[in-house]
Amino acid sequence: MPAAPPPSHPARPVPEVSGISLRLIAGLASTAQGSVQASPERLDATVDSTLPLRMALRRAADTTEPVAALAHCLVLADTAALHEITTAGAADGPAAVVDALHGAGAVGLVVSGPDPAAYRLLVEAATRSGLPIIEVPEGRLGTFTTEVLSAILEHQTAMLRRLEDADRALVQIVLAGGSLDDLCEQVVGFLDGAAMVTTTDGRVIARAGSTRELTHAEGQGCFDRTGRLLTESEPMGLVRDDRAAAVHGPGRAAVRIVAGHLDHGVLIAFCSHRDLTADDVRLLERAATVAALAITKDQAVSAVESKYRAEFLRDALAGRAGSPADAVAHAASLGWHIDRPMVVVVAETDEDDDRTSRDPEEVRFLQQRFARAWTHAMGVRDPGAPVMGFSREVVALVGVPADADTERLMRGVADLVRVVRGDGGGGRRSFSAGVSRPITSVATLPQAYDEALSAVTVGRQMHGDGALTHVDGLGIYRLLALIPEGADLRRFVRDSLGELATDDSPENAGLRETLSILLDTNMNVAETARRLFFHYNTLRYRIGKLEKMLGPFGTDPDLRLTLALALKIHAMRGI
Repeated sequence: MPAAPPPSHPARPVPEVSGISLRLIAGLASTAQGSVQASPERLDATVDSTLPLRMALRRAADTTEPVAALAHCLVLADTAALHEITTAGAADGPAAVVDALHGAGAVGLVVSGPDPAAYRLLVEAATRSGLPIIEVPEGRLGTFTTEVLSAILEHQTAMLRRLEDADRALVQIVLAGGSLDDLCEQVVGFLDGAAMVTTTDGRVIARAGSTRELTHAEGQGCFDRTGRLLTESEPMGLVRDDRAAAVHGPGRAAVRIVAGHLDHGVLIAFCSHRDLTADDVRLLERAATVAALAITKDQAVSAVESKYRAEFLRDALAGRAGSPADAVAHAASLGWHIDRPMVVVVAETDEDDDRTSRDPEEVRFLQQRFARAWTHAMGVRDPGAPVMGFSREVVALVGVPADADTERLMRGVADLVRVVRGDGGGGRRSFSAGVSRPITSVATLPQAYDEALSAVTVGRQMHGDGALTHVDGLGIYRLLALIPEGADLRRFVRDSLGELATDDSPENAGLRETLSILLDTNMNVAETARRLFFHYNTLRYRIGKLEKMLGPFGTDPDLRLTLALALKIHAMRGI
């Protein structure tokens, strides 16, 4: 499709800074013995320019202009212009003018020296459309216009100076090697509230502000119960929090942190005691540019450091890190504390990246984001714990109390997993995790790593996506997982269970459940009937039917073992 031809008149550029509020201009009119006809909420609009009525009407009628051709513009009508529209012969002249100005987005209309009849028609039309009208005495329009333009110029000069000061201060942070927390502190200094930097999926990685301001920020409705910013629903720009609307206007402002085509997260600001403005958003945009520089620099440094960290951790998990003493010393030089009781946690995304339709670059980015989520969660919980993302998994060595039992240990890991998951929004991918038995020596890391790998793989097969499994919870499934899935395994299930291996008949699933509970209760008919809520005779009938299909498993222990294994494989593999 060919590109559309450019318009003959370019659209009005977005101003670098906003203008002054119509409320301030109304005050100037009152000082000049004028009057204002406007609803209070319309007085919050901003004015950055003025136009005479004739020129404004020409711009409003120009179809090549954007819809809001008079956005942020205050229209001025002197006695001659008013006389022209009221004596043009059309009874609806004033109404048509007001409608045209309002439709083009004008902030308001200033009139000077109208006759009473013309002014009444203008006010009636403006009341219907909502366009504010300011009347100034005849002969004072020139002075009033000068005062308005001077106020706009002073305001915009001050705002530009503020942005320049912010640029210098924020860039200096990066040049001096400052962190994102330092950048947030500087933003707070300009906005007098609270500021946070989050990842693309909403994890807060830097913040600044007083306790009061941070508490106010966290109480707004843009965070989930885990403290994650709801980036998937949070709009950019000024945002009004309904719970604070009765006291303040826009309760927060957010901008994206972007470098090239890469989205690095969100910079969001809050203020409990004043309304944030469009000028605050522009300052945040400057700060977001600096934040993108800081993040890009940190990622470049981290990529180099991660290479050496990943190589060491991979060697340690494979038993190639040297003696335990050397491994502990090397880990300490990397900031890791591994000379303590630990468990190995392996986390894998549930999506099969080998069969995905995603672009390889996107897959790599998502895996890096997954690893950063674990790194951040571990950094808050245990800064000395090694955590590293590999091509298909994230491995974390989580410190545990020496006397922790399995239940207590799993509660701690579950809390960690819950933080990484959040509420699942922000583009977070589902993942499963496996946990090893506790170890007390680096020498047993390879065994613990194998246990965690088995736990995550078999746990997903047993419980589905999102499973969190301890290796001791695998039971016989751990042994079955060693058997390659293939035709022989399927044949074993079919040969053992016969027609029960399929769901061709609606009652097959129920019969498999009955058989499974019979085997679990060691053929205790009364207990099985109780668990299934069956009458004793009904269960006896089912047992007879099962024995006709499968053989005398009630008296043949070897057959019972075969059937039990076949049921386990059927449940684990979904055969």
